[in-house]
Amino acid sequence: MNMDFNLYMNDIVNQARNEMTDSGYTQLQTPEDVDTHLNKEGTALVMVNSVCGCAGGIARPAAKHALNYDKMPDQLLTVFAGQDKDATEAVRDRATEYLPSSPSFAFFKDGKVVDMIERHEIEGHETMSVITGIQAWFEEYCDEI
Repeated sequence: MNMDFNLYMNDIVNQARNEMTDSGYTQLQTPEDVDTHLNKEGTALVMVNSVCGCAGGIARPAAKHALNYDKMPDQLLTVFAGQDKDATEAVRDRATEYLPSSPSFAFFKDGKVVDMIERHEIEGHETMSVITGIQAWFEEYCDEI
């Protein structure tokens, strides 16, 4: 039974990962990946992915549909909480003014976090309200595509 559960969880994790990469996000799986991407000048949206059913079921569609906008960050990035623990911790180390939460979104400019949408702002909220929050960052910090 435990083996079946592990296979089931692997399927869920892989599906959640694929949702993000299929939408154009780059996976960061190591602290070195985080440093490579977040040490660049410019803007970056980081989605902290999670298998949490309720919040994850809102965050992943929001991450995808927020990209239908005239302004975009230079980088779309994702880490997977509970899976890529060291990479997730490396992102969180750059946003110490916020409590760790997953799923969540962090917006970076020149390697520094400027804002975050935390789990409590995702879970129980409409997907559109999360999209609106993400796109407000795009409007404020990003250039036209």
